[in-house]
Amino acid sequence: MLVTAKNYKFWFCTGSQDLYGDECLAHVAEHSRIIVEELNKSGNLPFEVVWKPTLITNEVIRKTFNEANQDPECAGVITWMHTFSPAKSWILGLQEYRKPLCHLHTQFNREIPYDAIDMDFMNENQSAHGGREYGHIVSRMGLERKVIVGYWADAEVQAALASWMRTAVGVMESSHIRVMRVADNMRNVAVTDGDKVEAQIKFGWEIDAYPVNEIVDSVNSVSAADTDALVEEYYDKYDILPEGRDEKEFRAHAAVQAQIEIGFERFLEEKNYQAIVTHFGDLGGLKQLPGLAIQRLMEKGYGFGAEGDWKTAAMVRLMKIMAANTKDAKGTTFFEDYTYNLVKGREGILQAHMLEVCPTIADGRIAIKECPLSMGDREDPARLVFTAKEGHGVATSLIDLGDRFRLIINDVVVKKAEKEMPKLPVATAFWTPEPSLETGAAAWIYAGGAHHTAFSYDLTADQMGDWAACMGIEAVYIDKDTDIRRFRNELKWNEAYYKFH
Repeated sequence: MLVTAKNYKFWFCTGSQDLYGDECLAHVAEHSRIIVEELNKSGNLPFEVVWKPTLITNEVIRKTFNEANQDPECAGVITWMHTFSPAKSWILGLQEYRKPLCHLHTQFNREIPYDAIDMDFMNENQSAHGGREYGHIVSRMGLERKVIVGYWADAEVQAALASWMRTAVGVMESSHIRVMRVADNMRNVAVTDGDKVEAQIKFGWEIDAYPVNEIVDSVNSVSAADTDALVEEYYDKYDILPEGRDEKEFRAHAAVQAQIEIGFERFLEEKNYQAIVTHFGDLGGLKQLPGLAIQRLMEKGYGFGAEGDWKTAAMVRLMKIMAANTKDAKGTTFFEDYTYNLVKGREGILQAHMLEVCPTIADGRIAIKECPLSMGDREDPARLVFTAKEGHGVATSLIDLGDRFRLIINDVVVKKAEKEMPKLPVATAFWTPEPSLETGAAAWIYAGGAHHTAFSYDLTADQMGDWAACMGIEAVYIDKDTDIRRFRNELKWNEAYYKFH
């Protein structure tokens, strides 16, 4: 199983100053310790929060931020201004800080103590004051951060903090994503191509190409014993649907995918790649287009993109990392828009691919089928067939506009298809984009969205938008509030902003 993320932690840094004396500072430290302890005990955060001593001086702030930069387990810093903290003291530390930043704008007490409040209490509990001073300098410096406002013990505030943590981990892990391209981009296709050098500059992604037969050598070196053992796992785990095929032939075709799965995974592990791109037009010595093999690799946490689509492969990997260990997770996958249902009141888009959809999204039992595939000119590939769960999700498309990257984020509702599709031998989902098929599809097309998507039930549009902001790229949202007139104007405003920014 592919390891999806490090054991990350988040530092909790409290701002104050010594104007009100040692007793006040002792209370500040006590309060921040209590908040950290209660956050960790809440069970609502996916990662541990680590308390740090109160930050008062320029030197201590700078030292703390640089230590956070150097700590490989620190995925971000949560800052809280307990009292008034002069913002000039934060400038050097913030200038040198290189990781995700959260401004938790809260206070220790939930309610004003109306009967007892005096100036000592006012001086000590100045989050409303200090948070604005701190917020001013971060804005003036033009630094990206997440601002979360509310009482720290409330479930919704903790949920917002937990959500940001997953985005922060996505930012940190982005620089560790390496995509292995088997062959090149599909000929004459624009949207799956792009500037790989700029992607490494912006996101930290390494995108490397290998001749297909170099990977074929790894596949061919897999022993018959290892292949047979994996086939047995297939037969134990999935429904087998020969549909009139000879049983020995069916098993032999499944064995080809087992050998591909093992060979590809060994190659990926040996070369330290976390995502893979294939192309049906360049299969070399492979007997089948990788289908079931790719589906299971995605289930293990690898990213995938078809026909040379390295951007989507990296995004699938990124979103799997961000969603890792989500309670009651429903899944993350690669998808492609295929065909519409345009019946009034029942509009939607059928999502699928030739073979490669991740089984983490499956609803119920999963079957193996073997059917002809016109592309690739190889024997009939085995694939996992299932339908997707119902529910809300986000579909994303990262595109290269030449002068910048744009992340398109669409809220979608996955529904049960009205009827079964017995002649369609692929995994499918049927969804309606928000706010409607007409508006959602038009906005997607105006924004230049691709036909491939990285989709997840377990992430939110805000998380993906926050990731884009941290990466310094454009993000546009298509959701229940989208209006085409406003959306097209937003695209024009963004064009002007990025031209001069």
